[in-house]
Amino acid sequence: MKTLIIGGGLSGLAVADALETQGLDYILLEARSRFGGRIKTEQFGAGYFDMGPAWFWPGQPRIAAMIARLGLEKFDQFADGILTFEDEQGQVQRGRGFASMEGSLRLKGGLGALTSAMAANIPDARKRLNAPVKSLTKAGEMITATLGNGDVITVDRVVLAVPPRVASEIEFTPALPENTTQTMQEIPTWMAGQAKAVAVYETPFWRDQGLSGDAMSRHGPMVEIHDASPETGGPFALFGFIGVAPQNRRDEHALRDHVLAQLGRLFGDQATDPSTLFIKDWALDPYTSTAADHAPLYANPTYGLPQSMQGLWDNAIHFAGTEVAPQFGGYVEGALEAAENVLKTLQS
Repeated sequence: MKTLIIGGGLSGLAVADALETQGLDYILLEARSRFGGRIKTEQFGAGYFDMGPAWFWPGQPRIAAMIARLGLEKFDQFADGILTFEDEQGQVQRGRGFASMEGSLRLKGGLGALTSAMAANIPDARKRLNAPVKSLTKAGEMITATLGNGDVITVDRVVLAVPPRVASEIEFTPALPENTTQTMQEIPTWMAGQAKAVAVYETPFWRDQGLSGDAMSRHGPMVEIHDASPETGGPFALFGFIGVAPQNRRDEHALRDHVLAQLGRLFGDQATDPSTLFIKDWALDPYTSTAADHAPLYANPTYGLPQSMQGLWDNAIHFAGTEVAPQFGGYVEGALEAAENVLKTLQS
């Protein structure tokens, strides 16, 4: 029984990891040139900076167990100091509250250290990068996957460890039920419409001013900012979620200028001259986002695995990924929860 895992993000890696441990036959395909999916960590000097998710929390047992098993180190999000607030006119106020992410946890080396360690444990013969799946065809008991370069792989079952909207763009023969496809397309991909900026500095000068690095803004382009520095040493960093709609931030040069100007308003002139400025726009990433994800989300989606996405192709198609996790959907923990749930299904 051979399993094809489509998607080498955290959930797909976790499924592959479990099948490897069990000595089962599988192949893991990732469309990108790297593993990790929405977990993407940039390095600058001795610092590692997450351009996707960065946090996890106490009370999330799966991520804690995986970190412990791989010998990785967690640390507390920096939270000392006061909050900065920018109103609609760009007027800056301080002292209106304290760090909003106090109590959240981060990983030494970034969350990319987790996915890199997991990918390293998977034999080369079991994994492929730059391998987007264009179509899946079921004939009898076998499923044939056709890749973007024309290669074909024949398997017994498939785990779609990608966002449901992205999975819906694969050509299925025979076609999936119409209500299944509609359901897949209606599930918002967590953070897919987001962009994130990380400004890296030699010193944490904001801390010297008694600031936590936390800021909230109604003037933009960043709506929420936090300290993104390593636990010890440098370089140090501030990161922000960009609140401008995807269609209005395609000029990255202009966006960078606005980000630096805003950092200057919030934290002083020193903030306008970072050692480097990373920007990742997930809305422009075709393996994360579809056109439907460019619409704003006004509330956290309710995630889980809908009935219409179960038992497909005589139970040969299965879904993983944080969007189908019933308890921790949208979180890193949810990616592991979804992998755990699909493994139970594969074993039944």
